[in-house]
Amino acid sequence: MKLKAWWLSNLIWLIIFSILSVVIFIRKVAGAGTIQTPATKLAAFIVLVVFFIVIILIQLVLLLFVKHRK
Repeated sequence: MKLKAWWLSNLIWLIIFSILSVVIFIRKVAGAGTIQTPATKLAAFIVLVVFFIVIILIQLVLLLFVKHRK
């Protein structure tokens, strides 16, 4: 049961990452009113990727703990 919840949470994170990636690359103007150039879109995407790498590492540590307890 714990692994089902782990997979479900990973699926939710994947959906969130996908939606945010599409939003970053589709938007023409940022929330502050600045025009988005390819460089600023790439910078925003890199920040998003770094954030999700941290989440993936946390998920893998949790997976190791869950599998180790079995």
